[in-house]
Amino acid sequence: MFRRTTGAVLRVPAVLVALGGLVLSVGGSAGVGALPDRLAYRADEGPDRDHSVDRRIRAIMADLTLAEKVGQMFVLQVNGDTATTTNPTDVAANQALYGSDVRNGAELLAKFHPGGIIYFNATNNLGHPQQVALLSNGLQKAALADHGVPVQISTDQEGGSVSRIPPPSAVSPGNMAIGATFDRDVSYSTAASTGRQLRAMGINMDHAPVVDVNTNPRNTADGTRAFSDRTETVSAFGAAAVRGYQHNGVAATAKHFPGLGSAEANPDTGVAVVTETREEILRTDIPPFRAAIDAGVKSIMPTAVIVPALDPTRTPAVLSKPIITGLLRDTLHYDGVIVTDALRADALKDIPQDQVILGAINAGNDELLLPADPPAAIATVLDAVREGTISRHRIDQSVYRILRMKAELGLFDDPFTTSEAVDSTVGTPREQQIMADAAHRSITLLRNQAGVLPLPANSGQHVLVTGWGFNSVPSLADKLSAKGLVATPMWTGSPDQQTIQQVVAAAGASDVTVVLTNNAWGDVTQQNLVKALLAAKVKVVTVAVGGPYDIAYFPSAPTYLAAYGYRDVSLAALANTLVGTEPIGRLPVTIRTPDGTQVLYRYGSGMGFGDGAQATAPGGSAFAGQPER
Repeated sequence: MFRRTTGAVLRVPAVLVALGGLVLSVGGSAGVGALPDRLAYRADEGPDRDHSVDRRIRAIMADLTLAEKVGQMFVLQVNGDTATTTNPTDVAANQALYGSDVRNGAELLAKFHPGGIIYFNATNNLGHPQQVALLSNGLQKAALADHGVPVQISTDQEGGSVSRIPPPSAVSPGNMAIGATFDRDVSYSTAASTGRQLRAMGINMDHAPVVDVNTNPRNTADGTRAFSDRTETVSAFGAAAVRGYQHNGVAATAKHFPGLGSAEANPDTGVAVVTETREEILRTDIPPFRAAIDAGVKSIMPTAVIVPALDPTRTPAVLSKPIITGLLRDTLHYDGVIVTDALRADALKDIPQDQVILGAINAGNDELLLPADPPAAIATVLDAVREGTISRHRIDQSVYRILRMKAELGLFDDPFTTSEAVDSTVGTPREQQIMADAAHRSITLLRNQAGVLPLPANSGQHVLVTGWGFNSVPSLADKLSAKGLVATPMWTGSPDQQTIQQVVAAAGASDVTVVLTNNAWGDVTQQNLVKALLAAKVKVVTVAVGGPYDIAYFPSAPTYLAAYGYRDVSLAALANTLVGTEPIGRLPVTIRTPDGTQVLYRYGSGMGFGDGAQATAPGGSAFAGQPER
């Protein structure tokens, strides 16, 4: 665990059991926390290992130049599928971002010494598992040749809608689907599976889990990325995910501090504001981060949300000293690595970059993720240190935390992976089954008034599959056809009136229509499609493949399921349920009318095929096992 031992005691829900293990802490210091003179430890680990790690880190730091130390604080992207790529498109992209002398990842590491590299699909990093492993090994080789410090390699592999790793990797359903299982062991097992596969590909940090509490159904940043709208559920499932990742050699990142669940905008694309009171934030949004800290989370990511109740200056949280140092460091006593959300986010675009970079450091962050202009950002920090605006001691604090985390991940001993590790781990039947089981347990039936479900497999019934999802509609149709139905895909996206009329006509020629929606609360054309199908008096099964809240916008829908996701793992589980696999998921959120004044479906609602026409929510919680059916 990473907790500063300054005398305060954190309280977490009684259901969360603290992990044993190493406690690395900074004792007795004010502010951000001084570089420790010695390390605290737990008896089951022993003092020798602690002091050995400390001595090793200090020896490494003594050999690093200022430029190398500052480089450790930056997490950057690089284009290319190998560390020495010569692909003209990738080379050009790297030169545009870093200068003409940086053609690839190896040259980036040699020139700017970044402590971390983050992988994206758009930067051509994630083609297939063996390629990812070779890229990771190449970057590690280049980093060790440069200054002897292994590189942190990360990605955003949350599962569900935010999934980066390539096929045939086993991909988990999203957090809300996992929350719908009402079993935190599923959160652990899916994170553990993800962690095993990431580490086999040489990725040693995952920017997951999201531990925001999704109290705003119209939240465009979180939605199905959140486990639930209940604090205690998010706390339990988030802590379980942290353990799952980290028990398998991958640093977890709890995000988005201090909580984004009540906002509506996404800081990546706009200005997000949390209007809750300080008391509401401390009661609702902060406990999941406390639980993650108690579980030993190695990294926490603040975001650029504005929280006036915590910082009346309305400084974005990621740049706010009262929030990062005051709340996260001093109140929650967290002394692990704090990595910013992307500093090129739209929410920060009106702030000059030098103010963003220096503000992030002064606020108490350790790692600076994806600045808009990396060379200028690095120069800003170097100039600030040389001019005395930022002390070398402050740089050393962050570098110590970063190197300590790398040591605990075993990167100084062996940062490499192997082809055999990829073959024996990534996308194996074992990992695929873990994810499939989670998805199966998530599918939630809320209404079956017309008794349309289940559809008879191998009956040759004609099924029209329509609605949202350019890939999801044909994928589901293929899966239903494989089960002995005659399924026809008709993708609509956000349909105009002519498209809606065509779909209604096709539905009239089919035995049943399955219509997919995704966050229809924000798309009136999706609502119009569903309402037109219902008015046509045809058999309609409505399925939300985003958040489950859509039923509030077409409350007369007689048959309604929540799948919480549109990735293949969730669509496969949905297809199985449509033809007879018993639905056992439960709502991990409450669904209200659009104006929020009435509850339509309570937390825990769900039903099986034989349970009547409409779901109810019996007693039970995520901590008491499955609710009664």
